[in-house]
Amino acid sequence: MTKETALKLFEQKQVRSYWDENEQQWYFSIIDVVAILTESKDALAYWRKLKQRLKAEGNETVTNCHGLKMIAADGKMRMTDVADTTNLFRLIQSIPSPKAEPFKLWLAQVGSERLDEMQDPELSIDRALENYLQLGYSENWINQRLKSIEIRKELTDEWKNKGLKEGAQFAILTDIITKAWSEKTTKEYKILKGLKKENLRDNMTNTELILNMLAEASTKDISQAINPKNFTESKKVAQQGGNVAKVALKELEDKTGKKVVTAISAKTLLENKKRHE
Repeated sequence: MTKETALKLFEQKQVRSYWDENEQQWYFSIIDVVAILTESKDALAYWRKLKQRLKAEGNETVTNCHGLKMIAADGKMRMTDVADTTNLFRLIQSIPSPKAEPFKLWLAQVGSERLDEMQDPELSIDRALENYLQLGYSENWINQRLKSIEIRKELTDEWKNKGLKEGAQFAILTDIITKAWSEKTTKEYKILKGLKKENLRDNMTNTELILNMLAEASTKDISQAINPKNFTESKKVAQQGGNVAKVALKELEDKTGKKVVTAISAKTLLENKKRHE
């Protein structure tokens, strides 16, 4: 089952989601939806009680929900209950909330947007742009971020073409690239910026994003030129690609006298911005 993970926004609040390519439908985190509709401080407890009540009533909707691994608050992949669009609509009927109707409209729109994007991929970029703007990012940063997504996709496509496995192997190669140019693994980088479940690239500065793009683009180009035969050879290529960006980083730091990789993050910048509004 091929799934595409995504974070959807409803009234500035995140809903963890999975797009199942084989089944051609979204799966949504029930806990996230419950938290939005009820504004409960303990959405998990609310969902447990609701499940018990629905089961006691003989409601079959609960049995149609299942578990998927999604990024939890601690940044780790953990099992959580999810529902497809149809079953989520049924669950919403059981939750008294003034947000129920707006949420159902939003849910229908999400499904419709996905079908539109499959016909016209440029729409997905437009929606990503809109989401970042809603979160308060600058247009200059957003342009860099969208370009970084394109470059990352080209790199992962190259890895797939070389027969590498998504998940563990992709993560190891990404760590090698990141460590090579920034001198930090992805985990160390996130700790530096005070991040947990947040996306690292979403919290890089413009300069950090540019260097990371250079590292990933270089890795892809070197891979296409050298044509590594296995994972071991691809790790060497990842190191070489990261080193290209490291040279640029050192040159920039020598010229400016300033460190490129810092604790500054979009998360802290946005929080400071909100405090001064």
